[in-house]
Amino acid sequence: MGRKDPHSETGRIARQADGAVLATLGETVVLCAVTAAKSVKEGQDFFPLTVHYQEKFSAAGRIPGGFFKRERGATEKETLVSRLIDRPVRPLFPEGFYNEINVIAQVLSYDGETEPDIVAMLAASAALTISGVPFMGPIGAARIGYKDGEYQLNPNMAEVEQGELDLVVAATGQAVMMVESEAKELSEDVMLGAVLFAHAEIKKVVGAIIDLAEQAAKEPWEIDLSDNTADMKAELKKLIGNDIAAAYKITDKSARSNALNEARAKAKEHFSDAEPQTQMVAGKVMKKLEAEIVRGAILTDGQRIDGRKVNEIRPIESIVGFLPRTHGSALFTRGETQAICTTTLGTKDSEQMIDGLDGLSYSNFMLHYNFPPYSVGEVGRFGAPGRREVGHGKLAWRALHPVLPKFDDFPYTIRILSDITESNGSSSMATVCGGCLSMMDAGVPIENPVSGIAMGLILEGDEFAVLSDILGDEDHLGDMDFKVAGSAKGITTMQMDIKIAGITEEIFKTALDQAKEGRAHILGEMTKALGSSRTELSSHAPRIETLQIDKAKIRDVIGTGGKVIREIVAETGAKVDIDDEGLVKVSSSDGAAIEAALNWIKGIVEEAEIGKIYDGKVVNIVDFGAFVNFMGGKDGLVHVSEMRNERVEKVTDVVSEGQEVKVKVLEIDPRGKVRLSMRVVDQETGEELEDTRPAREPRAERGPRKGGNDRGRDGGRDGGRGRRDRGPKRDGGEKGGTDGGDAGLPDFITQD
Repeated sequence: MGRKDPHSETGRIARQADGAVLATLGETVVLCAVTAAKSVKEGQDFFPLTVHYQEKFSAAGRIPGGFFKRERGATEKETLVSRLIDRPVRPLFPEGFYNEINVIAQVLSYDGETEPDIVAMLAASAALTISGVPFMGPIGAARIGYKDGEYQLNPNMAEVEQGELDLVVAATGQAVMMVESEAKELSEDVMLGAVLFAHAEIKKVVGAIIDLAEQAAKEPWEIDLSDNTADMKAELKKLIGNDIAAAYKITDKSARSNALNEARAKAKEHFSDAEPQTQMVAGKVMKKLEAEIVRGAILTDGQRIDGRKVNEIRPIESIVGFLPRTHGSALFTRGETQAICTTTLGTKDSEQMIDGLDGLSYSNFMLHYNFPPYSVGEVGRFGAPGRREVGHGKLAWRALHPVLPKFDDFPYTIRILSDITESNGSSSMATVCGGCLSMMDAGVPIENPVSGIAMGLILEGDEFAVLSDILGDEDHLGDMDFKVAGSAKGITTMQMDIKIAGITEEIFKTALDQAKEGRAHILGEMTKALGSSRTELSSHAPRIETLQIDKAKIRDVIGTGGKVIREIVAETGAKVDIDDEGLVKVSSSDGAAIEAALNWIKGIVEEAEIGKIYDGKVVNIVDFGAFVNFMGGKDGLVHVSEMRNERVEKVTDVVSEGQEVKVKVLEIDPRGKVRLSMRVVDQETGEELEDTRPAREPRAERGPRKGGNDRGRDGGRDGGRGRRDRGPKRDGGEKGGTDGGDAGLPDFITQD
């Protein structure tokens, strides 16, 4: 399969499990063990299948980070892969089979290239197939990439990131069971082609698993799943059939639910004297009767539960700027499904750190989905997100991720929060629409707006109907949940789960085309609220400005032990981040703070320019002038002769420490010492003034200074810092006079 063929073995490891398979692809190895309860728990009326996928850090030669040095609760990725395995295998167990089954897949070796999720799916399929449980598989799985017009089979993650598609397909030999994808706005034809390409390759894997089962499968279980409820169904239909049909014609969800509950109570009363097991069976038959009535009405009359046509979308209302203090917000309502979505912008230190088999990584885009019980009018658990919430959030993440701006163009960490406040059909697609609007409201320059829609299917024999924008009841009673999101340009994500043994190419194509029409309609309704991203960020959002500096200057900005950068942050109030390439990011919600920090950093890294005027601050006063800090990290000397055009007797008559001044750079000597002037700059406006002082004679015509020499001039230039305890050099000799007098100063410093 692709450039690396999978290999599976059984019988050597985990021999007490009902089925155990060690699957290898490349140097990635996954062990999957299946165990099944031999009897059904009393009162059990659902199929308790549980799938656990776990990544062992030792598989990649790593020790878990953090305080606890062992694998703990499931990570987001482990939860998502567990769902990825569960979704295609669950429909392949017969109706009425209620024995508890455990599927545990553990990554034992990881080669850094082959993603373990596909290997785990194959291992789970093989383990179930040889276990003897009534599994109507096997399934195969494949990851498909797309680049330069060509499909790629099982690409590694580096190839996926460079391409335009990351699509996972699970299928039996006859039909596709599950699709999960992220795409860079690809057409329906390309997406359909990818699914068909995957299915053709999957058939080879299914054949290999069948070959393994023929050699190693255990004896199939003997179970009695015969349906002897026909008489009970007829009895219930006569009793409450008309009540159910009438209830499903009520368009309001709450009123419809009340009417159905009344019909169920009537049925319960009818069987009140029966055995508990009979009462349980009657409840299951009641659900079958509801499905039969609803599905029949759709296929026969095209009559949906709420009266819509099969391709009709419920009324949509979108409001942006819904919350005053958030960076971006939207209230998206579609029928009886509603989501409050907010977007928060942060700096790099708000990125999510992920500790996985590939080591530490960071994500600057997060989408968190919450589904409180009040959204469906129920009392229930409220707390940490469950598997469903993690899965729905990731689906919306995949829908929006392809249209985000590049980080270099928009260097923010983005978090979308979706709180579902009402739910009756596809709250995940409401999250896509509301999340997109909230990002646009926050000023995130997304490439194209994205909308999403959930499609359903009613299939009886060769007759089928594809439903647009399905209700919750249509999801429960139908055969497919098919979600498609994308922009006007193309699809960004596609997810399909089915409850039957696969769908045909014709159904798939019909659903894609109908979904495209629905997405366009929803996008048009969204545009009424906000057609494109705002050009200005919220006043409450941080601003981020970037500056590229020479890598050799990084340590100058950071300073010894981080002293300089801490001082910049403390003084300006802005956040400063510097990467190894010299890219500086300065962030704050206060524009003045950003400007101050940037100017400070520029002062450290930039070179002073002769003839340029700078703002500065007096940092030290000496007898012969004042030292002025004028570029953050640079000081220069304003000699007393350059303070005013007239003679200055005392430096403190003109300036004081801490005073803001404007200076012009006159000269920079080879050692980097800077000579500044105040007298040629208007101290109020910063404009350069005409120098009215007569030009000095060239040194050769004036003759040498008495008693001075080069070393004396150097000493004077350094501020005449002769040691006072030894007394001044009389002629400003080798070390220069303490007062920086004429004899010990360089040529350019004179006092008229």
